[in-house]
Amino acid sequence: MSEHRFTNRLIDETSPYLRQHAHNPVDWYAWGEEALARAKAEDKPIFLSIGYAACHWCHVQNKESFESEQIANLMNEHFVCIKVDREERPDIDAIYMNAVQMMTGHGGWPMSMFLTPDLKPFYGGTYYPPVDRQGMPGFGRVLLTMADLYRNRRDEVFTSADSITAELQNINRFRESGEMMTTEILNQAFSSLISKFDNAHGGFGRAPKFPPSMTLMFLLRHHKRTHSPEALQMIELTLEKMAGGGMYDHIGGGFARYSTDAHWLVPHFEKMLYDNALLSRIYLYAYQATRKPRYREVAEETLEYILRDMTSDEGGFYSSEDADSEGVEGKFYVWTKDEVIRLMGREEGEIFCRYYDITTEGNFEHGQSILNTPISPEEFAGRENIATDELKRIISSGRKKLFRAREERVRPGLDDKILTAWNGMMLMAFAEAANIMGRDDYREVARRNGEFLLSNLLRDGRLLRTYKDGRAKLNGYLEDYAYVIEGLLALYEATFELKYFERARELADVMIEQFWDGEEGGFYFTSSDHEELIMRTKDYFDNAIPSGNSSAALSFLKLWSLTQESSYQRCAATILRTMRQAMEKYPSGFGYLLSALDAYLAEGREIAIIGSVDSHEVRAFVEEIYSRYIPNKAVAAAAPEDERAAKAIKLLEGRALVAGKAAVYVCQNYACLLPATTVKEMVERLDE
Repeated sequence: MSEHRFTNRLIDETSPYLRQHAHNPVDWYAWGEEALARAKAEDKPIFLSIGYAACHWCHVQNKESFESEQIANLMNEHFVCIKVDREERPDIDAIYMNAVQMMTGHGGWPMSMFLTPDLKPFYGGTYYPPVDRQGMPGFGRVLLTMADLYRNRRDEVFTSADSITAELQNINRFRESGEMMTTEILNQAFSSLISKFDNAHGGFGRAPKFPPSMTLMFLLRHHKRTHSPEALQMIELTLEKMAGGGMYDHIGGGFARYSTDAHWLVPHFEKMLYDNALLSRIYLYAYQATRKPRYREVAEETLEYILRDMTSDEGGFYSSEDADSEGVEGKFYVWTKDEVIRLMGREEGEIFCRYYDITTEGNFEHGQSILNTPISPEEFAGRENIATDELKRIISSGRKKLFRAREERVRPGLDDKILTAWNGMMLMAFAEAANIMGRDDYREVARRNGEFLLSNLLRDGRLLRTYKDGRAKLNGYLEDYAYVIEGLLALYEATFELKYFERARELADVMIEQFWDGEEGGFYFTSSDHEELIMRTKDYFDNAIPSGNSSAALSFLKLWSLTQESSYQRCAATILRTMRQAMEKYPSGFGYLLSALDAYLAEGREIAIIGSVDSHEVRAFVEEIYSRYIPNKAVAAAAPEDERAAKAIKLLEGRALVAGKAAVYVCQNYACLLPATTVKEMVERLDE
């Protein structure tokens, strides 16, 4: 006999989130024609529940309500119940998240939405408790109320649904500005960000605090352009506070999703692939700009965490790790002082505990502590009258002992589906890390991931969204194309293997054909042959991840530099002009797009290297280029006899060795400088 009393259709899904609900007594459907046809045939409203595997409150609602036979009976009697993994279907999530925010003034997951059979929303919210609690209606009460509304006040329901849908269709519609794009937009954005900056703890605003990776990327570009000391101070304070806080995993590397407080101490413990891709990149860029070893260390520890715990045998990167283990949020990550002393011994354990703020009372719950470093090793060593090298030895030894002990604990749940978009982001991180750190092993990780994506998630020239257990499915969205293009271009610059550039360009052309809005400009979130939903959305805002339009603008500007194909530049410019006023008004919502604007307005560097790409000379050129923070650059390299590369990449066309030596051609502002044959000469060109 089965150990489960109930099993529903979700048992056949690949999404770990959907499968978490496969043994609910709820008669769940995955989103698809079967469920939608039943709703129409039986004239039943749809209850749509959207969440994701690492979502703590999704687990709570599942346990409290979806595992309850009493509540399940209400759901099954009155509704067609559909469960959606927001990470697999961001198109559906985007539409109905806009709706719930419109209805309630806030959003989040789990999302609970009530729809007419033709998919129009008429009521929604987020988490509902099983019974009335703290001013919140119980889920059972909500279900009965919505069922009664649909049955007895249908005209009101359908009128409301039509009105909400009409409003949704006007969201994110912007007109292209005819005004000239200038650096004043960037300067105004910086001034606005200063006013929101937390000068005590870094970051922006109050609790909860999310890592502002993309905003920091823009600030670093601003510092490069203007030499603003305030911009660098904002970047460094934020990076140091985040890496010193409890949001950073001091034992195993990597960052949690966000901090529940303003000073980065208590995280929401889930770890997302996309956060760690973006954060590893900003720490890498800060290392380039400042040469501070701590930033490199954090980036390396983050990437090592991804390799150790979030990488499949095939080379794909998993999506997330849960906040909970054994049903308790953060249990895997926290420590008591007694545990540490037992592992390390009294003398060194006491030093380790003081350094990492582990106390008898604890800084978290139940006498447990979250590791964090309130002061630097040098300050701590001076205060404790201990040699810095000895302190670092104790810290290193203690971290290894705690790591080994932690590996014996029950791990948080792993969402091991492989998402194309998020893999493109992490591919870019590893490819850039390979060049910036001179790590050939990271280059191989990036190459392996690129091959995995091209072999398993590219079918007939089109990307698919998700892969698990050998199965790839669902049409790719704009972000899948945009992030993979960015990742492949970074992989090309890390390997100079032409096929990665060629695949990136092919995907860019598909993206223009399938996603571009020829009337109003900008890219739609879904392709022209995608399943028809109640609306076709566009996404411009940089939220937890860059919008597909922001990512496309940046990668298309690089493609333009490499190919001189004007269609790429026109698409990027149209996106930027369309969002001009929004960027001025809400700069914190456009960190990545502001970086694209910086690239559009900058006197970028176009760098062509001619020589054997595996030679010592070429590697020395590349090492020097990537030791410097040059955000607006495009780098290409090829052997002098490689006609195919010269034809594909206009930047390489007509270039040759100089007096039989490898040569670097540096161009900027539509003019090329004399070729350099030594690193010293190249540096002079880069500094001109």
